[in-house]
Amino acid sequence: MSTLLDRPVAAPPPPEQPARTAPRRERSRARTLLLGPAGDPRWVRPSLVTLLAATGVLYVWDLAASGWANAFYAAAAQAGSRSWEAFFYGSSDAANSITVDKPPASLWVMDLSVRLFGLSSWSLLVPQALMGVATVGVVHLAVRRVAGPGAGLLASAVTALTPVAVLMFRFDNPDSLLVLLLTLAAYLVVRALQSGRRATLVGVGVLIGFAFLTKTLQAFLVVPGFALVWLVCAPTPFRRRLVDLLWAGLAMVVAGGWWVAVVELVPADWRPFIGGSQTNSVWELIWGYNGLGRLTGDETGSVGGGLGWGETGLGRLFGYDVGGQVAWLLPAALVLGVAGLLALGRAARTDVRRSGLLVWLSWLVVTGLTFSLMAGIFHAYYTVALAPAIGAVVGIGGALLWARRRHWVARFVLAATLAGTAAWGWALLGRTPWFLPWLAPTVLVVGLVAAAGLLVVQLLPRLVAALVVVAGVLAALGGPAAFALQTAATPHTGSIVTAGPDAASRFGPSRFAPTGGGFSLGTPPPGATAGVATTSAPTSPGGGAVPGGSGRVSTRGNLLGASDPTPRVVAALRSNASAYTWVAAAVGSQSAAGYQLATGDPVMAVGGFNGSDPSPTLDQFQQDVAEGRIHWFVGGTVGRSSGGSDASIQIAQWVAAHYTATPVDGIQLYDLTTTAG
Repeated sequence: MSTLLDRPVAAPPPPEQPARTAPRRERSRARTLLLGPAGDPRWVRPSLVTLLAATGVLYVWDLAASGWANAFYAAAAQAGSRSWEAFFYGSSDAANSITVDKPPASLWVMDLSVRLFGLSSWSLLVPQALMGVATVGVVHLAVRRVAGPGAGLLASAVTALTPVAVLMFRFDNPDSLLVLLLTLAAYLVVRALQSGRRATLVGVGVLIGFAFLTKTLQAFLVVPGFALVWLVCAPTPFRRRLVDLLWAGLAMVVAGGWWVAVVELVPADWRPFIGGSQTNSVWELIWGYNGLGRLTGDETGSVGGGLGWGETGLGRLFGYDVGGQVAWLLPAALVLGVAGLLALGRAARTDVRRSGLLVWLSWLVVTGLTFSLMAGIFHAYYTVALAPAIGAVVGIGGALLWARRRHWVARFVLAATLAGTAAWGWALLGRTPWFLPWLAPTVLVVGLVAAAGLLVVQLLPRLVAALVVVAGVLAALGGPAAFALQTAATPHTGSIVTAGPDAASRFGPSRFAPTGGGFSLGTPPPGATAGVATTSAPTSPGGGAVPGGSGRVSTRGNLLGASDPTPRVVAALRSNASAYTWVAAAVGSQSAAGYQLATGDPVMAVGGFNGSDPSPTLDQFQQDVAEGRIHWFVGGTVGRSSGGSDASIQIAQWVAAHYTATPVDGIQLYDLTTTAG
């Protein structure tokens, strides 16, 4: 019987064999890193790296020109970098008088950056730019999983060059983190639909929960579509799909609800006032000012709804105030999304191409309809949440039709979509006829020629067909790319900013005219009002230049822009600053933010963002003054907007009646440490 000893012993491999295989493995890893997976064409990975690098340059170019960008959030980031309590709650100042009117997740990113690198424009804005580059990369990963690398590159390019995306990924609003988290969630939904793994779907719930801690209920706009696509298309039995969805919902509630629970359980005297609410409740903030009030228009302390930012209705996203921000490829996305679904015909229920397309299309439709029909506060920059969905739908839908280009119907839809996109780009560029006047006719002509080429693309040589496709992409992206470059080259500051050159509306000049790197309210259309009140204390003297001043006139700030104090004002506020909890108090968060950023010391934002919050009450303010906790009160600042508490006006009137104003470079400063009259 044969034994192991009877078997011949294999000769050992030559000593040089391991040395030959190791470089092969290294070469394989290097090829994967440089050129992508083995199945990818050689041009894919270099193209992606180039696109991401160009996006990074576009998003970080001359960031410091925007200064603090939105000083409201910059001041909160400064506060969070100096106080862990302010960090946790998202307070406007390090002394924790009041929070910003959003949960603090986006501030946590900036707070940590400021703690690491110090307070500067770069430490505030570079994290936003990096989130933008990450968003573009994740869009590529998600789209290529269902439609190939070419579709992924197109989708990521559309996302990167959407003008409002360039604006907000260079700005310190919460929208950057919100869009990144939702894009990551969509990517995980696509992966879960391919694998059927519960853990992946639970990850989606966690991401949406943290998106809720970034901008509350807006994060949930993607949930209905994601959930429905999972229930219909996931590759598991229906009962398992339902259970997995419940687990994901639980993860979402936990990830988004823990902070809300902590804030609601902590006694009000132990924490700052919840900005944006009238009852010092984060629950009210979520469902009122930042929730259902945005949909119905019934919101206390509103600073203006649809008036001036596009009329409420299905045409809002295409109007003069919003169209140039995001709508360049919105019609194309809708057409290609529907055509892509029809092209798949009777594909299997679990077909990943259809389910992936439905994920992004549901995001686009639900969020777009919400923005179009909401009757409350709406600003054009909200539409940055549509950019990844538009890019993904264009990429997937276009790839599905391109794969069927031998059929005349697919070619016709592609050609008609391109021609319509070129015509729509020509129309949008026509709203700013002084901006690159040669571009509009160029986009139209190139787009129409490329569309004609698509009709016969199956008959063209490969090189010519490639040139037709490149020309079509350039025509489709020419308008948004020009707006994107103009946006990156223009400083943006204040609470309400827009991308691209200012469009002339059907009423005449737009209400938003660029002034000194920011945007301010101009003359409203006939019969309209600005919708924003910038009132001051009735008995407070007005501003103006003071003889012997520094040569620069201080500004007090308003709802849209922060104050800009001169060195003399800053010196006055900083005098003996360590002796006070707040070196000053000013009505409105924007006004307070400018003084706080200039001095580096806490400044109380009386009344919150627009002076309509009951924080502090007159009694509380009088007690703080009696205890010597506030040094100065800044007169002539923003008063109450529409609805809400009158506490800020009462405080301003009380100060003006009992203390004497000291004018410093046009600013009326009331020394609250003197004896009240």
